[in-house]
Amino acid sequence: MLAKCRAALLNFLTHEDGPTAVEYAVMLALIIVICLTAVQLLGQNTSASFLNTAQCVEGTMGS
Repeated sequence: MLAKCRAALLNFLTHEDGPTAVEYAVMLALIIVICLTAVQLLGQNTSASFLNTAQCVEGTMGS
């Protein structure tokens, strides 16, 4: 079983499709990291904006 997996892995890496698939996987991983970072930053900015708006509304309602 292990020998079959090892042979399949070596076959995958020696053919031209192997490196191409690895390159696509690396690009996909980078795209996912960039998207997650963007969503996190956007979420923080949106949260700060809503907090600021809530404080302004609270200030005008209390006066």
